Amino acid sequence: MYQIDNPKNNYKNVTHAFFLALAITIAEPSTILPLIIHHFSDSVVMVGLFTSLLRGGAITIQLYAAFHAQAYERVLPYLGKVFLFRFLSWFIIGASIYFIGDSNKSLTLFFIGLGLFFFSFTAGFGAIYFKELQAKIFSKKYRGKTMANRQIAGAIASIVSGSVAGLVLVSFEAPNSYAYLFMVSSLFMIIGFGIFMTIDEPSKKNVSIKEKDFRTFLKNSMKIFKSDKRLQQQILAIFLSFSYLLSMPFVILKANNSFELTGWMLGGFITVQMVGSILGSTFLWRWISNYEKMLSLAFIFMIIAFLIALFAYNIYTYALIFLFLGVGLDGFSNSSMNLVIEIAPEEKRPVYTAIQTNIVSFGLFFPIFGGFLLQYLHSYSLIYLLTILLLIIGLIISLKLNKVEGGKLQ
Repeated sequence: MYQIDNPKNNYKNVTHAFFLALAITIAEPSTILPLIIHHFSDSVVMVGLFTSLLRGGAITIQLYAAFHAQAYERVLPYLGKVFLFRFLSWFIIGASIYFIGDSNKSLTLFFIGLGLFFFSFTAGFGAIYFKELQAKIFSKKYRGKTMANRQIAGAIASIVSGSVAGLVLVSFEAPNSYAYLFMVSSLFMIIGFGIFMTIDEPSKKNVSIKEKDFRTFLKNSMKIFKSDKRLQQQILAIFLSFSYLLSMPFVILKANNSFELTGWMLGGFITVQMVGSILGSTFLWRWISNYEKMLSLAFIFMIIAFLIALFAYNIYTYALIFLFLGVGLDGFSNSSMNLVIEIAPEEKRPVYTAIQTNIVSFGLFFPIFGGFLLQYLHSYSLIYLLTILLLIIGLIISLKLNKVEGGKLQ
């Protein structure tokens, strides 16, 4: 008989998060990635565009992934293919920076963008498979704890990675320092992927019969979305949680204009953000199984972060911003994943996941809008205020979500 909440699966789940965070922190969209793009382009719109590419490519594929995944008894074999493509995409970014670099900045930007797009594009498949796997191997209460443990492990890894990134950035000249970060971190990434592939996955008993074609699937998905009012409200709230991206990539650029930003400071900001993640996951998120409440609290922490950003002027006030960002981001991540799992019927779980993720992922393009506003209005305060307004609206909507108990709305 299959053992749900198996501690071995928890350890592998958490270890995967550690190595993945160790790898991708070097392209953290709130700190290092904006500066990498800014090295090759002076346009803040480009900074916003590439920040979106890191995560936005997944939008185009998630419903198609769910179309197939709803009929899979096991998803790990397909997840393995996703992992391979993500590793190759990440390594290619570093290789292009190393071999092309400043000799042709436009071409380097093209390959960075291509790598980021395919890295996030394949994540569209991975997100569906990952959430399906989490729902199969962990119960509701245990799932919240293992996800909090993942966040703690990821935060610890990010602190290590941030410190190493700071050392590399001050020890080597740009852009070679960026290339080294990507190529070496891709090796840590593949280790984490390999460990995750050894998770014990049960076969799914209740699977859907796949529609005869993708068009029919889309029509059925639209019917589900239109008929489920709770799903609609939840999606709107989670979409607005992404509004922090309207400003986040530009906070570090504002800091760079306010004082001399060194590699060590960058590493320090990453460390502070991850300390926030650890504190939030250890003392808050792991103890909350009411995911509606978790989402509301995450909104509050994010609003506080951008209120501080309005008046930030030195390294200490900016450190506070990243501390609250770390707490809030983990709350958003944990609550959004668990909320959709809670309301979805087992046989339609991949479809519900895809509907939610596909729609809310359009929020990943907030950085592009923020870049345009900043370029033409030249006001950091304006985009901070707009971000706060959208987050407050999201908070109000989240407070109106009904709690789910035993798979039923209360």
